Amino acid sequence: MQNLIRFILKYHFILLFVLIQSLSLTLMFQHNYYQKSLAVNTVRNIKGYINGRIFSFREYLKLRELNEKLLNENYQLRNQLMNSYLSVVAEPFSEFDSVYSKQYSYIAAKIVSNSVNKQLNYITIDKGGIHGVEPEMGIVSSEGIVGIVKGVSNHYSTVIPVININLRISARIKDSGYFGSLFWDGKNPVRASLVDIPHHAKMNTGDKVITSGYSAIFPEGIKIGTITGYEIYGGNFYNATVELSTDFRNLSHVYVIKNHFREEQIELENTIQHD
Repeated sequence: MQNLIRFILKYHFILLFVLIQSLSLTLMFQHNYYQKSLAVNTVRNIKGYINGRIFSFREYLKLRELNEKLLNENYQLRNQLMNSYLSVVAEPFSEFDSVYSKQYSYIAAKIVSNSVNKQLNYITIDKGGIHGVEPEMGIVSSEGIVGIVKGVSNHYSTVIPVININLRISARIKDSGYFGSLFWDGKNPVRASLVDIPHHAKMNTGDKVITSGYSAIFPEGIKIGTITGYEIYGGNFYNATVELSTDFRNLSHVYVIKNHFREEQIELENTIQHD
């Protein structure tokens, strides 16, 4: 109590000033419409700003849950795509029915480790053998092709991405249909080279590059990138620069592609090669 009295005696002029100022403002806002509306609007704006920041913070906390939901939805949609199915009859059918057998299925995964500044870049994902992941499975994202599974443990897998100098992908120019080999030269993580396209093929900057479907790893038609320039080398073939559709510097969620007919295809191809 003595401390309170001592505080009041010490600061009584300041306290008196604050009291009188508060009463004056109260009387002014109560009896003057303009000042009252100005005060109400100011308080409303401050309250709205604070509530907006609180809402944004809550939304930020929900981003992880939202990303999980979107990942699961994309996973389900990818498993329903027509290029995930293979016709098992001789005649073509226009309807999606029992004459199609599912060739590709997708496993959703998160990236737990990623490198982009090396020539031998690698990615680690949080899905492994117990989830059905095996070596030589393709990896894609919502933006396009990512790479191929290299090694698998029970809970994790390592992936060779497109931006690894040891990886080559069979690629096709979407409009013209000509195909070649896509590889990375170890320099820019946003660009790769497409080679072995014959010089008589029609090629333009802006052409889309997709997977050819000529391997047992990737379905046909998955985005790879866009041609930004090209030149003829060796007199007979194009060397095209491809801007990759996947941003490997900002990659968090991917899908593992399982080809249910892969072993059958490889076994047949090996039989032909040994004949």
